[in-house]
Amino acid sequence: MSQDHKVEQSLEKKQTSREEEIRLNDYPESYVRVVNYYETDQMHVVHHSNYARYLEEARLHMMDQIGLAYDKLERMGIIIPVLELHDYYIKSIGYGDIIEIVPRIIKLSSVRFTLKYNIYRSGTDELLHKAETSHAFLDSEFKPISLKRKFPEIYDTFLKLVVKDDGQ
Repeated sequence: MSQDHKVEQSLEKKQTSREEEIRLNDYPESYVRVVNYYETDQMHVVHHSNYARYLEEARLHMMDQIGLAYDKLERMGIIIPVLELHDYYIKSIGYGDIIEIVPRIIKLSSVRFTLKYNIYRSGTDELLHKAETSHAFLDSEFKPISLKRKFPEIYDTFLKLVVKDDGQ
């Protein structure tokens, strides 16, 4: 068996195990994107300011998949601002890299929630970046709302996605 064939099989196994993990948790699929040249700095690595965009793209993708698109929520009078953002840089990401972002809801209360994100080199288990964001549920006047009381069906949708934080 050639070395290239072994590498391909290994990548397929790693991808399959992560896909099974996602399915087991009834989670939507991860978000995959290609890093653009304009997102890199003079050292040819992703500029730190772009990670917030990547996380938002992954969060919006996840919410679209569970039927809670941001525009739908906004029409209902629900806005979800970012309260906190924490980034943990593990390995450099560069132009042309294909990355896979796996968001997970790790905390939920009636007025806020927290997501953890792992960014992998697509098709591998190579962890490149970790992050966490916290968000509030507000009405259109920027006042906190109890999602559990005012929109229980939306709260229940989020609740089904909460996973235990394994520290990864």
